Amino acid sequence: MLIGLTGTPGTGKTSVCNLLKERYGYRVIHLNDFIREENLHSEVDEVRDTLVVDMDEVSARICQLIDVNTNDGDEVMIIDSHMSHYIADIVIVLRASPDKLRKRLSNRDYSEAKISENVEAEALDVILVESVEWCNKVFEINTTDARVDEIVEDINAIIRALLSGEDEDVLLKYNPGAFDWSEDIF
Repeated sequence: MLIGLTGTPGTGKTSVCNLLKERYGYRVIHLNDFIREENLHSEVDEVRDTLVVDMDEVSARICQLIDVNTNDGDEVMIIDSHMSHYIADIVIVLRASPDKLRKRLSNRDYSEAKISENVEAEALDVILVESVEWCNKVFEINTTDARVDEIVEDINAIIRALLSGEDEDVLLKYNPGAFDWSEDIF
């Protein structure tokens, strides 16, 4: 099972993925590292401080990797990236309030322009909307005041419900559309 763990930068994806791997043994691909390692970018956008990638090429390479390495239909592979919703059909979107997100990104020494762009994207649900448009199954978790281990348990509950196909009540708890921060920045 391929699951995208997506969300605006600063929502906790990498921390959560590292603990998911450690605690449950899920395979994790940190997509940004993978893109650099496999040289799957065409240039660096200096203004936005980001790589320019061909997502079709990235997706094709991920599919090759899955075909080579996946033997068990119950194996869980998680793609960690704010772009993973372009690859996976099942995604979990991590969300955080714009105020908390601004603080987290400031602590990373992001430029003010990059912070503002990401805070606005979060407030406008950009990644959530794209996920709903692109993916078959979308779930949403608020990381604003949650501890990493709490988020990991929520994600594991989603994965277990998906694997068993039996626990629809668990999945309903994470339906998208629960958070609206659009008023927080306007």
